[in-house]
Amino acid sequence: MSFSPRQVYMGVTLTVLGPFMTTNLWSASPPSPVSVAEQGKVDEGLPPYHKVSGVSGTINSIGSDTLNNLITLWAEGFRKQYPNVKIQVEGKGSSTAPPALIENTAQLGPMSRTMKSSEIDAFESKFGYPPTAYPVAVDALALFVNKDNPVAGLTIAEVDALFSKSRRQGHTTDLTRWGQLGQNGDWANAPVSLYGRNSASGTYGFFKDHALKNGDFKDQVKEQPGSASVVQGISEDRYGIGYSGIGYSTSGVKMVPLAAKAGQPFIEPTQANTKNGTYPLWRYLYIYVNQAPGKPLSPIVKEFLAYVYSKEGQSDVLRDGYFPVDAKLAEQQLGKIR
Repeated sequence: MSFSPRQVYMGVTLTVLGPFMTTNLWSASPPSPVSVAEQGKVDEGLPPYHKVSGVSGTINSIGSDTLNNLITLWAEGFRKQYPNVKIQVEGKGSSTAPPALIENTAQLGPMSRTMKSSEIDAFESKFGYPPTAYPVAVDALALFVNKDNPVAGLTIAEVDALFSKSRRQGHTTDLTRWGQLGQNGDWANAPVSLYGRNSASGTYGFFKDHALKNGDFKDQVKEQPGSASVVQGISEDRYGIGYSGIGYSTSGVKMVPLAAKAGQPFIEPTQANTKNGTYPLWRYLYIYVNQAPGKPLSPIVKEFLAYVYSKEGQSDVLRDGYFPVDAKLAEQQLGKIR
């Protein structure tokens, strides 16, 4: 039996469904090529989590592959507080979250993009009110290349010209070889090998909207079922490039700094650069829930979200390679669940 390198199990009994499905999971170590110091830090103003009484039952989470491992880490920490709670996590893509919430097959709908208006309309037509979004972490959507690739940086227009046949960012040339990006020697005539996600993925949707200006992907993009597959493919392909959440970084790849426009400096995907907005492809990661106006959430969902916004929960964010939210945003969101 094979497992995704992104799935981390800490000796607790969880059911995790996705490209890989397991039960009664045991401890495994995730790749951690980027140190906590490099990734950033947790806001000291975040509150510690305090256990309450009356929490029991099952939480079902269906949605984003990008958030799959992070939800699992949160579930493990939450079950340390409430050992009798059961957690089921399925991560096949953000587009699976809205139907799961509408059909009541999940209480949590993790998404790596905001819901589309059509998804909100479908939810509202059934319940009479929209779903509630909770921004739970910050991600720098990264462009990964093989660790041996000498490229120093890319502009967003170059990224668009690599991945899209529409080239709506204004680049005049279709980019197909590394020599067109300034690489010499045996790289000059090497073809660019493209990796991406499938259309069920929120990462696919975010990248299409923000990097390609909603242009069409090239037919040559090798669509992968999960972000781990994207990064694995690039680590084994010297000429590969692809996009994924920063938390999927491994020692076999490196992240390419990006410039919003030609002539501007290349910006590293760091916590500081997402916070100040200079890194051009940053985003919030979300958990959507069905929260009726004026009615409380169920105790188990309420406390799970409280754990997510605690110092412990946001430490898990950092541990998983993403960036924690700050105390101010956490306080605002905690106000919505109380």
